Amino acid sequence: MTKRRGYALLTAIITLIAVLSVCIYVGAAAGDGSRGDDGKNSAGSRSGGNSAAPASAGTWVGAWAAAPVRAETGTEQTGMAGRSVRNVVHTSAGGAGARITLSNLYGQAPLSITHASIAVAAARNSSAAAAGTMRRLTFGGGATSVTVPAGGQILSDAVRLQVPAGADLLVTTYAPTASGPVTYHPYARQISYLADGDHAEDATGTPYRERTAIWRYLTAVDVLSEQANGTVVAFGDSITDGSTSTEGANRRWPDAFSQRLRAAVAAGQDVPRYSVVNEGISGNQILTSLAGRPAENQSGLVRFGRDVLGRPNVKAVVIDLGVNDVLHGATADRVLTGLRTLVRQAHAHGIKVIGATLMPFGGHPRYSAGRNEVRRQVNAAIRSGTVYDAVVDFDKALRDPYDPRRFASEYDSGDHLHPSDRGYRRMAATIDLADLKGAVPAQL
Repeated sequence: MTKRRGYALLTAIITLIAVLSVCIYVGAAAGDGSRGDDGKNSAGSRSGGNSAAPASAGTWVGAWAAAPVRAETGTEQTGMAGRSVRNVVHTSAGGAGARITLSNLYGQAPLSITHASIAVAAARNSSAAAAGTMRRLTFGGGATSVTVPAGGQILSDAVRLQVPAGADLLVTTYAPTASGPVTYHPYARQISYLADGDHAEDATGTPYRERTAIWRYLTAVDVLSEQANGTVVAFGDSITDGSTSTEGANRRWPDAFSQRLRAAVAAGQDVPRYSVVNEGISGNQILTSLAGRPAENQSGLVRFGRDVLGRPNVKAVVIDLGVNDVLHGATADRVLTGLRTLVRQAHAHGIKVIGATLMPFGGHPRYSAGRNEVRRQVNAAIRSGTVYDAVVDFDKALRDPYDPRRFASEYDSGDHLHPSDRGYRRMAATIDLADLKGAVPAQL
């Protein structure tokens, strides 16, 4: 009798586990299940049913990203109240569905978004939508409005939309009331648009008379893709951010790298099918954040969890960070300790790390022989293979062979710190695509 009861109990437990597993699987297949940092949002009116949700086939990958940097000066009181913000962003991967992330990291009050949309742009750098592509975005399972808490972020519901790779998207938000400081990403190297009033679903672009060179609120666009099955994050400072690259032309090195990777896949080469997203911040350091609560221009150590580990299906990260630490007087040991900390965090999440040598800055106002020596020490450790899983030698690729303290003239933007468009292309061409493959090593 005791044995029969034991078998019955065991059978009941197994059955319960099976039922729970099915429920979890069905719940995951029905939607993305993510609502931001705390899972909370205020529900406004709801759209009918869930017809906008894409089919479950494919993998969620990052199509575009930009790190929140600071609060926009001049928006401390009113924010963007009564205005439509149309961010123009460029996709790294295509898919059959899309979702966005909105950030209120630097807000001092809740951000109320009552209307949001996404569309494919009619043409490069255009504020008009391609015919038939305008979609209203919803949040929390169908609400057409959302409140993003101060210091928080929110992930939208998925919407069915055929997103091409290498295309511009229009992501528009409308906030009717004052919300305080606007969280933004300066130095976008991309023209976006503003309009007075609620024109979130205006496909003509006519009301968008004001041009702007920054991205507001929007920090990510993900796509449900069958073209890509993983994400590569480019993590760095202004060199990764694309400072000095041609505005509106998508000539940052992560853009060129994404184009190169897609071309290799299309040519049938044995390379991973990965998207590439750009998490560069101009002026960023590994070790030091700027002032503020929360800190502006958060250090690499602080933001790595959000900007790399928090992206969908990240398989690899390319780190090009450290030159600003050197320019501000950090020692080689401190820089290398910070970089190794990032690598350990990535490995704990199964992410492979490709690391870049620090490029020369001879001729820059902050150049000194001592700082250049620190850069050389950091690069020697990187090249030794004791920091990263794989190394991309940006320094060797872009330096002047006759004066390695400086860029080669054809790769110098003119400020002796940032590459030219040609230099950014050279950086992208230097990365060995084979380094994206393979498992994360147990230890370096």
